[in-house]
This record gives sequence, C-alpha cells and structure tokens, in this order.
Amino acid sequence: MKKILLIEDDPKIRRVLQLELEHEGYFIDPCEDGGKAIEKAQKFDYDIILLDLMLPVLSGEEVCKKIRSFSDIPIIVITAKDDTFNKVELLDMGADDYITKPFAIEELFARIRVSLRNKNNFKSNKILSYDDLKMDLTTKRFYKNEIEINLTKTEYNLLEFFIINKEICISREKIIEELWGFDYSGDGKIIDVYINSLRKKIDEKTKKYFHSIRGFGYMFKLTLEEK
Repeated sequence: MKKILLIEDDPKIRRVLQLELEHEGYFIDPCEDGGKAIEKAQKFDYDIILLDLMLPVLSGEEVCKKIRSFSDIPIIVITAKDDTFNKVELLDMGADDYITKPFAIEELFARIRVSLRNKNNFKSNKILSYDDLKMDLTTKRFYKNEIEINLTKTEYNLLEFFIINKEICISREKIIEELWGFDYSGDGKIIDVYINSLRKKIDEKTKKYFHSIRGFGYMFKLTLEEK
C-alpha cells in the first residue's frame, strides 16, 4: 500500500481528501502544519507528498524547499493560485507537479499515479553531503574525502540527522526523540557516547564538526582550527 503524507491545514478539506484517497487504496498520514510536516518527512518514508501552500508555522513554499534539501520524494502542490508565474516558481523550488483548486478528485488520482510511475522509473542514488562528508542514503554508506568509513546503524542514523539539521542548535531531548522515540527511558548520556565515537571517525586536528552547547545539546557545524 502506497503511503501519502497529506499536508493541509483546513480540517474539512483534509478529512475529505483523506477519505477519498483511502477509498482509492492509499494509506494517508494527515498533517496540519508546515513544521510537523518537515519532522514527519525526515522521520518516516512516504511514497508521495500532497502539499497545500497556505499552512501555519511554515508556508508550503518553505516546506517544499526544506524537504527537497534532503529528499527526492515526489511532491504535488495543491494551490489556489492559477497564474503561470506562480506555477513556474513551484516547479523551480522542487515541486514535481501541482493541481489548482477547485479540482476533480479523479484528476488528483491521475496526477498521483503519474508521479508514482515517474518515481519508480527514476533510478539514482540519494546523496546527502556536507563539506567533504557524503552519505549514500540508498546504500547506507558513508564517505569522507571519498574514502568509505564504517559506521554502526545508530552512528549512521545520528550523523544523517545532524547533517540534515546542520548549523542548527539541537536539544538533547530532540536527538533522543528522533533516534530512539518518545518512550525512550534510558540514560541520555548515550548521546555523548555515540557523538564521541563519531568524532573519532570524522574529526581532524584542524576540522571539527560536533560542538557541545552547554546546558542544551549539540550543533553540527564545520569549524577550522589552527594546527
């Protein structure tokens, strides 16, 4: 069953679309604001995203750009704007397709089918990179200066999370939530253990990536130091 992230802030429209799409055989994960949408897109695997533009917290345009920075999942924008300039803007920012309100549900079904076919026909590795670090999201391999470095599954997931959120202060609570879930009850110092392990594998004498933010958490940012 194909999984769709439905991002729409109007509860009535969201409910109607969810029921219609579920009746068509899709699994629907509904979301009402841009901030939560990005969190879901980072954490879960979807086959396609339906994205309304008028959203609270973050606009649909911002959500599209952010998701496209770490994923090539097909995005169909649902928009009330029908001018050519706006449509070109949507495609330039990373949308794969758009549909203008009001629309027939059969047209939306057709556009979803086309996007899914295009996704299945698109064969390429997903690459996440920062400085001389590179992560192949398809093979789950990590490279530094084009040399492969072995990481454990948790190290890989943690590093991927930090690169996606590079140069942003991230709380310890957020890291635990993303890596181990809301119900994790273990010692929070496990984060320090894995980060220290990653430091040994990727830091150099003159290049540092992980930075402790006292009393808060960590930031992943390249800094250069003198020898």
